[in-house]
Amino acid sequence: MHDPFDASTIIFALLAIFVLWKLRSVLGTRGGAEKPPAQNTNSFFKTSTAANENKVVPLPGSGPRPAPPPPPLADPERWKAYAEPGSKVANGLDAIAAADPNFGLDQFITGAKSAYEMIVTAFATGDRELLARLLDKDVNDSFVGAIDARAARGESLMTKVVSIDKTGVFDAGVRDGMLQITLRFMASLISATHDKDGKVIDGDPEKTVNMVDLWTFARPAASRDPNWKLVATQTGH
Repeated sequence: MHDPFDASTIIFALLAIFVLWKLRSVLGTRGGAEKPPAQNTNSFFKTSTAANENKVVPLPGSGPRPAPPPPPLADPERWKAYAEPGSKVANGLDAIAAADPNFGLDQFITGAKSAYEMIVTAFATGDRELLARLLDKDVNDSFVGAIDARAARGESLMTKVVSIDKTGVFDAGVRDGMLQITLRFMASLISATHDKDGKVIDGDPEKTVNMVDLWTFARPAASRDPNWKLVATQTGH
């Protein structure tokens, strides 16, 4: 007589019953009264957006970048030692500084005073090479023409700059792409012209005279060359 069940059969049966019970407890069952799953898959996002519409935190770089702060305004009195604030000269200096951020008026005037003395001396001695470096072509041609005419007459000129007593800005601005500054020089000079025999025919080698000159210096605004050249001269008042 055989056993209808052996031990292994009983064990497998019990395991199967246990597994079915666990699946039922986890998954559950669905009855006819249950509601179908919602069809609007965006309902969560809409609810979340409505609830947090005032709590949006933008990610770095996700929104428009804030405008950079405006540059500091130029000091309206930065030229007051040479020009009244708001005057034509001050506005012209502002235009030059805007075209050349490295422009410094004190430095420019120091260089212009040195140029004044060198040019006056070079004209008297006939130093054409130095004049060509410091003068614009038209002015240089005029100076060289006067030197040649003086030499043709056998005359010589002696000029010494005793002092430059005052230097002021007479005019300034940017015109036709050129930075231009006209300075008013008040200087004390000794000057005398001698003929071919050494006789004084003009001036006095022992007397100091006061001179007032208006000299205009210029350079191209777009040029990298920082050197200015003398482009015009006239007697001042």
